[in-house]
Amino acid sequence: MTENPDAAEGAGGDGQRKERTVRLTVPEMDCPSCAQKVDKSLQRVDGVVDATLQPTTGTATVTYDPERTSGTDVVKAIEAAGYEVSGGPDSDADEQAETGGGADIAPPSEVWTSPRAKKTWLGSALVTFGLLFKFLLTAQNVAVASALGYPLSVADALFLGAVAVSGVPVVRSGYYSAKNLSLDIDLLMGTAIIAATGIGYFVEAATLAVLFSIAELLEDYAMDRARDSLRELMELSPDEATVVRDGEEVTVPADEVEVGETVAVRPGDKIPLDGTVVEGESAVDQSPITGESVPVDKVAGDDVYAGAINEEGYLEVTVTSTAGDSTLSRIIEMVQGAQAKKTDTEQFVDRFSGYYTPAVVVLAILTAAIPPLVIADPVSVAVAGYGVTFVGDWQTWFIRGLTLLVIACPCAFVISTPVSVVSGITSAAKNGVLIKGGNYLEAMGEVDAVAVDKTGTLTKGELAVTDVVPAGDTDAATLLSHAAGLERRSEHPIATAILTRATEDGVEDLPAVTGFETLTGKGIRGEIDGEIYYAGKPALFEEVGFDLSRTRREADGVLRSGATGDSSDHRSDGGIVSEETHASGGGAFAGNTLAALEREGKTVIIVGTDSELLGAIAIADEVRPASKQAVERLQALGIERVVMLTGDNEGTARAIADTVGVDEYRAELLPDEKVDAVEELQAEYGTVAMVGDGINDAPALATAEVGIAMGAAGTDTALETADIALMGDDIGKLPYLYELSHTATDVIRQNIWVSLGMKLLLALGVPLGLVSVALAVVVGDMGMSLGVTGNAMRLSRIKPDRFFDA
Repeated sequence: MTENPDAAEGAGGDGQRKERTVRLTVPEMDCPSCAQKVDKSLQRVDGVVDATLQPTTGTATVTYDPERTSGTDVVKAIEAAGYEVSGGPDSDADEQAETGGGADIAPPSEVWTSPRAKKTWLGSALVTFGLLFKFLLTAQNVAVASALGYPLSVADALFLGAVAVSGVPVVRSGYYSAKNLSLDIDLLMGTAIIAATGIGYFVEAATLAVLFSIAELLEDYAMDRARDSLRELMELSPDEATVVRDGEEVTVPADEVEVGETVAVRPGDKIPLDGTVVEGESAVDQSPITGESVPVDKVAGDDVYAGAINEEGYLEVTVTSTAGDSTLSRIIEMVQGAQAKKTDTEQFVDRFSGYYTPAVVVLAILTAAIPPLVIADPVSVAVAGYGVTFVGDWQTWFIRGLTLLVIACPCAFVISTPVSVVSGITSAAKNGVLIKGGNYLEAMGEVDAVAVDKTGTLTKGELAVTDVVPAGDTDAATLLSHAAGLERRSEHPIATAILTRATEDGVEDLPAVTGFETLTGKGIRGEIDGEIYYAGKPALFEEVGFDLSRTRREADGVLRSGATGDSSDHRSDGGIVSEETHASGGGAFAGNTLAALEREGKTVIIVGTDSELLGAIAIADEVRPASKQAVERLQALGIERVVMLTGDNEGTARAIADTVGVDEYRAELLPDEKVDAVEELQAEYGTVAMVGDGINDAPALATAEVGIAMGAAGTDTALETADIALMGDDIGKLPYLYELSHTATDVIRQNIWVSLGMKLLLALGVPLGLVSVALAVVVGDMGMSLGVTGNAMRLSRIKPDRFFDA
C-alpha cells in the first residue's frame, strides 16, 4: 500500500484540511460485483471522500478525511463487505492503512492450496461418496439419523456435510452481499443453496455448493494469471541500487537514492533509476521500457532508464529522478490508471447487467411459483421436433427456478471487457507502447484513417548532409570549411548538420568570421578575410546578383519570412529551407545536379560571395528505414487511408510521400491547418488516429480520436498529453498497436455476445427441462468465465513486427 496526503480547502475556507490517500490490497476482490460490495460499504463511512476500486489488480485506493475517520475504519469497512485486507498486520488495521502495508497489486495467491480450495476438495469427496451411496450402493444407504421427523440416509449425511464444508463460504459471501444490498452471484448462489437444503433437495444443494466453489477457484486462477502480466511489469525495476558515496560503493534500497547521486551498474545488472551516464560504455537492453529489440550503445552523456539491463560494460550513472518518479514507475502508474477507466462497452455492460440480473431473478421466482399453480394435468408440446411434457409438481419447477437463479449471474459478460483491457494494455506496455485507457485501446481498434507527421515520425528528425557539390575549381574541403565557419555562429539544425559533416571529413581549420548577420527569411552572411560570404537558399543569391532564373522553371515554393512549419522547414536565424528551386544545368553546377537533389526532397544551401559560387550542400532529414514497411503493414491490416501531414513544402513532402508510400500527403500546413486536415479526414473516413511528437503537434493530437506520441520515453510532455505513447522512436510499433487494439475490440465483442448468447440459450432451455443445475454452473458460470478470460489472454501473444532501424 502507498500513501499520498493531499491538501484541500477546509469547510468555510478557514484553513487547509489534509486529506489522506491509502492504497490497500484486497486479493479476493476480483470481479466487478465484488468491487460494488466494497464500494457500497465504503460509502457508509463518514469521511471517505473517494474510492477507486480495481478488481483487475485487487487493490482499493481510498481518500479520506483523517479528522472524520481513520485508516482503521477504512479497513474495517472493506472487511465488512466480506473481504480480507492483506499486506499488513491483522492485529493493527490502523497501522496497516496508515503506514503502508499494501501494494500496487495483489500478490500471487496459492489458489489450489488455499483454505477455500481445501474445503472444496473435501466437499467434492463427500459429494462423490454421497452419489455412490445414493445410486450404486443403495443397499448400504441406510437411515443414520432424522431431522424434524425426516429420516437422513448415509447419502443425505454426506451431502449435508458437503453443503456445510463447501457451501458455508458461499452463504457467508451471500450474507455480505445482502448486507450491502448487492444482487450478485454470491447472494444468488447462497440463496439457492439455503433454499435447496431447506426443502430437502440435498443432492442439488451439495452439487451446487461444490461446483460453484470449483468455479470460483478456477476464476481466481484465471484472474491471477491476468494479474501476472502487470506483476511482471512491476518487477522490472530493481529494489536495490549500488551508490558511490565518499569513494565507496554502498548497496541501499532504490527508493533511498537521491537525485544527483551516482550509482554503479555492473554487466548483467538492471539500471535502478533514470539517469545520465557519466563514466563507462556499454550496450543497454532498453526493451522493458521502449520495446526496442536490439541493445542500444550508451556512452557518457547518454540517458538511461530504470529497469533497462546493462549488457556488457561497467557504467556509472548520475541519478536524474527518484524511484517513484522514474519513467518505469510512471509507466506502471499509468497502466494501473488505464485499467480503472471504463470503456464505452464496459459502461454499457454494467448498465445492461443492472437490468439483466433482476429480470432473470424475477423470472426464476415466477418459474418456480406459477407453473405448479396453473398446470393441473401434464401438458405435452413439440419443441424443435422433440416432445416435451410439462407437469405441475412443485419439485420440478422449484429446481428449474433454482437453475434460472444460477443463470441470473452476469459474471462472464461483466468481466469480458476488463480482462481484455488488462491483457491488452499490459501486453502493450511490455512491448514499449503505453495505452493510457481502455477507451483508447477500444478507439484505436476502430480507426479508419491514420494521419502521420513527417518530421521525427516518418523521418528521424535529425538533419544530415547528404551531398557536397563544389562549384568551379573549389574543392569539397574548402566548401565545407567556409560553410562551417559561417554556420558556427548558428544553433539551427542545419548548422549542426554542416558542422558535423565538416568534423567527420576532418575539416578542422575553420576560417574566422566577423560581422555575422542573419538575413531574415533568406540565409546568413559574414566576413571572411575581408570579403563577404553568404550561405542560404538559391533565392538569396538571385538577390545578390546571380541569374538563376533559367534554372528555376517551376514554382518557387519558398516559405516566406514569418511562416512556420516543421522543425526542418525553416530556420530561426533566417536560413529558410527551399526545396522547390530547380537548377537545370549550366552556370557553376554541372548538368541538372541541383534540380535532381531538390526532386529528392533535399534542402539545398548555396555558399559563395556576391561574385563567385563555392558550391552547394544538400541536407535532408533521413527517412526511417521502418517507415515504408510500417505504412505497408497498416494498409495490409485494413487502414483505409494513411495520410502524411507536414509543414514542409510541396517538393520535400512529395519526395518523402513517394519514398514511404502513404496514400496521400498534405504539405505546407501550419499547426491549425493540421487540425483542419484531421477534421476533414474525420468527416470523410470516420475515426482518425494522429501520430506526432506530442509537442509541436499537440492541437492535431488532441483533435483526433486517438493521439499517439512518438519517442515518449523520458519526455514528460508526450507522456502526459498523448492518449497513447510509443516509448521508443520506432514507427514500426504503429502496426502492432493497431493490430493489438483491433484484435482486442474483436475479443471484447466475442466475449460479450458469446457469454450473453450462452446465457440466453440456457435460460430458454430451463423451462423445457433441458438444463440442469450442474449444467448451468459448469457451462453458464464457470465455463463462460474461463472462456472469456482465456480468450482475453491470447492478446498477449500478439508481438510487434520487427522493422529494424539502422
